[in-house]
Formats: sequence, structure tokens, C-alpha cells
Amino acid sequence: MDDFQKEIEERTNLTSANKFELLLFRLGAAPDKGHSELFGINVFKLSEIVPMPTLTKAAGMRPPILGMVNIRGKIIPVIDLPAVTGCTPQTGLNILLITEYARSVQAFAVESVDDIIRLEWSQVLTAESGVGSSYITSIARLDSDQSTSRLAQILDVEQILYDIIPADRTSGIEKVKTNQFDIKPGSVAIVAEDSRVARTLLEQGLNAMEIPFSMHITGLEAWNRIKVIAQEAKAEGKPISDKIAFVLTDLEMPEMDGFTLTRNIKSDNFLKNLPVIIHSSLSGSANEDHVRKVGANGYVAKFEINELAAAIRSALDTAGPY
Repeated sequence: MDDFQKEIEERTNLTSANKFELLLFRLGAAPDKGHSELFGINVFKLSEIVPMPTLTKAAGMRPPILGMVNIRGKIIPVIDLPAVTGCTPQTGLNILLITEYARSVQAFAVESVDDIIRLEWSQVLTAESGVGSSYITSIARLDSDQSTSRLAQILDVEQILYDIIPADRTSGIEKVKTNQFDIKPGSVAIVAEDSRVARTLLEQGLNAMEIPFSMHITGLEAWNRIKVIAQEAKAEGKPISDKIAFVLTDLEMPEMDGFTLTRNIKSDNFLKNLPVIIHSSLSGSANEDHVRKVGANGYVAKFEINELAAAIRSALDTAGPY
């Protein structure tokens, strides 16, 4: 038990060093390539890994949903991940990855699981261009040596779920009250989010709130922009609140995660009172504890517009002068 607890603490503490653990798995032969490639998801999103059980097919279910499965008393859908990505398993669907994303639990059927490895977020590069699949959000370089070419494709699970499992994720947008936020004219929200679908939903939500924003794909990109704006504010003798209203950041992002972005802001004397709201599909008390430790002003799970609006309003109200 002591070793198990130590392993949990070590895994959780990776976030303090801009690191994470990636589960590597295979889906079969990739389209147009004829060989099996590595894919990955963050271990924090995994509940468990189980051998493929017997599935129950409900009426009306269509591919890529294979059926339902009972995992510890919870009935959850099973998604054929090779079918989603266009891969063809050589040995069948042998493993279920039980995951939790943005308030939902689901299982992904895969061919095999390879390994769990620890990486720095700097080893993960955005895949906005140069990758054919819309379901690939980033590419992980698995070796610290940049001369090697061992790579894994990190899936945009939020996009997969958005396309496959219907849900009204924009409910309430038309009812969001505008002019309810204490934002100085000319200041903007800095937003960091790597998932395409999450960016679209955030854009819709912030537009409905009438909050101007600057969207960024990685934490590093957002941090570089914040530093430029901070230099401009200092040169003009203005507080940062004249330029930036607040920062809204995802946790998992290529190059720099949301924890590191938040720590960078809170450790800078000029920026330390800048409100930071973390908006993430990662859930659980461990992540919420880290949110408090890094000094974020709010945490909200993806994606419910009224909860996001409330988190922004609360962060602005409690931030004090900045």
C-alpha cells in the first residue's frame, strides 16, 4: 500500500515540473501506411484498463459505438477507436481503456497497450498542420534526443466525443447575461486551448458574454503573448488590467501545460494578481488540489456555459486590484 500511495503521489507531482505520463497503445494498421502506429492519451484521464468483456448491443446503436459494458456497476458506452481513426486491427479489439472526459465516462476499444512513459510537455508539439486526421491534437516525441524519430499521436478525445456522442454542449449560451463582467475597455481575455472543438465552444461562449479574447493553441504561445503585453503595459506605465482582463487556460497542452502557465503568471510580481481560470476536461480532487497550489483563481470542468460564466465572474470579483 505504501508503494502504491508513493506511485500516486509521484504521478500527481509531475505537474509541478511541466511533465505528465502518456499511455501508449496501438489501433492496428494505419490508413495508407500499412503498419501500426503508436497513439497516446494522458494517464490522468484513465480510470482503468481491462480485457475486452462481453458487450451489450442496444437498439439503435450505430458504429463506431460497439455497445454498452458494465464496469463496476456503471453502464458505459464502448467506442471502436480504430474505426474512428480509420485503422484496421490485426488481432482484433482486445483491450478497453476506461476514461473520464469532461463529465462523462466511456470506454475505448483498442488493439493493444504498449507502455506508460513520462514526458515533458516540451516534447509534445501541436499538430494543427501537417497531420491528416482531425482527431490528432498533438505529436509526442518519445525520446528526449531530438535526433530520434520515435513518435506517438495524441488523440483529441474531446473532438471524438463531440462527433460521436450527441450532446447539447451549447445549451444556455443564448441565456448568458452580458455586461456582467468588470472588464476595462480595451482589455482582453488570454485563452489557451489545444482542442479544436473546445476552442470553438469557448469562442461561442465568450462571444455570447461579449468578452473580447485572444485565442492560443499552447500554453507557451499564451505565455509568450502575455509577456509581450506586460512589456507594453510597463512601457506605457499602465497596470496589466488595462491590457489583460483574465487568463482562461486548459491543463493539457503541447509545449507548456496550464499548471506551468499559471505558476509563471503567479510568480511574476507584475502579473501575480492577474485572474487565472483553469478550464479542463481533467477531473478529480488531485487536479483541483493542484489548481489551488499553483494559485489559480478558479477551476471549471468542460463544458457548461453558465458554470464558465460564473467562474469568470467570481475570479474577477475576488482578484483584487491588478
